[in-house]
Amino acid sequence: MSVLQQRPDVSEFRRRFKWLALFQLLCFGVLVGRLFQLQLVQAEDYQAIARENIVRRVTLATTRGIIRDRFGKPLAASRPAYNLYVTPKRVTQVDKEGQPPVMTPVWAKLVAYLNLGDEEVGRLEQKLVAIVAEGGKRKDQQILLKEDISFDDVAVLSTHAHELPGIDVVDVSVRFYPQKSVGAHALGYMREVDPEMLAEMRRQGYVEGDHVGASGIERSWESYLRGTRGWEKVIVDARGARRPMRPGIIDGPSRVDPIPGRDLRLSLDADVQAAIERAMRGELAGGAALVDVESGQILGLVSKPGYDPNQLSGGSGKGVVRDAFQRMFSDQLKPALDKTVSGAYPPGSTWKPFTALAALEKGLIDKNVRTVCRGFLTFGKRVFKCTQAHGSCDLHRAIAASCNVYFYQLVATYGVTMDMIAEVGGRYGFGRRTGIGINAEASGRMPTKAWMTLRNKGQFRQGYTVNAAIGQGATTVTVLQLALAYAALANGGTLYQPQIVQAVETAGGDVVQEFQPRVRRKTNLDPKFRTLVHQALLSGVTEIGGTAYQTWRQLGVDVAGKTGTAQVSHKATGSADLERVYYFNRDHAWFAGYAPTTKPEVAVVVLIEHGGGGSKHAAPVALNIVRAWEDLKRKRAGERPRPLEVTP
Repeated sequence: MSVLQQRPDVSEFRRRFKWLALFQLLCFGVLVGRLFQLQLVQAEDYQAIARENIVRRVTLATTRGIIRDRFGKPLAASRPAYNLYVTPKRVTQVDKEGQPPVMTPVWAKLVAYLNLGDEEVGRLEQKLVAIVAEGGKRKDQQILLKEDISFDDVAVLSTHAHELPGIDVVDVSVRFYPQKSVGAHALGYMREVDPEMLAEMRRQGYVEGDHVGASGIERSWESYLRGTRGWEKVIVDARGARRPMRPGIIDGPSRVDPIPGRDLRLSLDADVQAAIERAMRGELAGGAALVDVESGQILGLVSKPGYDPNQLSGGSGKGVVRDAFQRMFSDQLKPALDKTVSGAYPPGSTWKPFTALAALEKGLIDKNVRTVCRGFLTFGKRVFKCTQAHGSCDLHRAIAASCNVYFYQLVATYGVTMDMIAEVGGRYGFGRRTGIGINAEASGRMPTKAWMTLRNKGQFRQGYTVNAAIGQGATTVTVLQLALAYAALANGGTLYQPQIVQAVETAGGDVVQEFQPRVRRKTNLDPKFRTLVHQALLSGVTEIGGTAYQTWRQLGVDVAGKTGTAQVSHKATGSADLERVYYFNRDHAWFAGYAPTTKPEVAVVVLIEHGGGGSKHAAPVALNIVRAWEDLKRKRAGERPRPLEVTP
């Protein structure tokens, strides 16, 4: 074969070479296209993924607003504290596919540095392993591991921070109540957001470990007090340890500062609160309210027994919270119940002025109508008793000396009906919630004839009205309702909306929103009837024969008011606990009044649960409260306290 002659397999080689070149060109084109897609089309997406691997968003806690009294004294504030957060994925690892996660050496170091007990370690490990095992986003998110750790622990963890990737110490604020139990029911307390609550509250910005107002003002004004959480972006390495910030890596803002919550200025007076606590020191349970008669502002609101909200708000650890709740809800005196707004009680003789107004306004009696009290009244087949035989009584003496028979006769002889009493009671706010907006408020009960008939299977007896005339039977009121009603008697007939928050303020003290007094209604109190009732209430304190006279002799306080002794349903007796049986079968003691008598400024109501007689137990507490208020008023005006004057 000639050397110039083409070999027969060359064409086959060229054909194969062309296909190989085409294949290589196609592969190169695919690579170029993929590079184009990665480097240009999807560049931002992959840059974002890369940033997510090294950029972590750290939560910055906000500061809860301060609650102050009317003069600026802190009642609820926040103290600095440190919480320990951990990223579950950083302290756990999976050794074998299908096996549960196990703890890493980082976790062992953390346990050693904090000197945690075996029981606590087991509980925390179980929590972390469960989060990683279930998957989802939580394994890559910070979760609260331990709250309010000591400064020594903070120092140790800061020193060894490079050994503890995924472990962060975050400075937070813990709710603190400097006055302890003073005003506890009104202020309320904080609680940690539990998993059930968190499912609903995540959309509002709450996260695991947050605390939320659980009762009182802390709960009802939560949206004002809580503030807005901030955040900060930091750079971390593959082990989760922080690295210095480098420009160009973090896209957008690197930090959003937290916004502190709004402060609240209350109408409460911390010194008055403390004075009420002192006045009630010798009593086991009850409630007291001091109200401004010209605005409805609440100066003092105390429920006893109280509690220390510092123990319930989580600052001292979950063990303290658990023990405090166990004590509260096992106590038969019910310290968890706000006796001023959540408890409803028969008002006893403090109700008599309103029965008198019902008779006067309907023209059924005048001030000169007299009855004879022999210590009882037989009505139908039943005998209704009085405290003593008062003899001949007119309206003035019947209120001052608290003659039951006079008010029985208003029903039996002069035609006062249950609906008349209910109509007057409704005008003064009884049977309805006051709208104070803290805690679970009771509406009380203002029974009518129709209600009593329905309750008693279609039967209505006139004896029901006889009982209602002296504040017994089905009628119940709250301490705050009675205080606002007596304030209306004192100011001439204006029933105010109770006010406990005066203003919302910024952390710098600027007023954001101020609340003016609100009138619920005008009771159309006839001035001449108001004068009759006022003179009778004044005599009930300052004249011989008045039910509070003996207390007034000792204290000499300028106050008008009415004592009350409300009967209770007797509990079954037994030999197991005679002291308990004796206590819970005693009547409730009341005092309701206002001061000063010439131009009233405050209304005061005191309830002593199972205290016995109102004149003996409630009146001294009430008059001591008014006395303390007078002394504070003089002191703030630069005057010397008035010396104690004992009336002979």
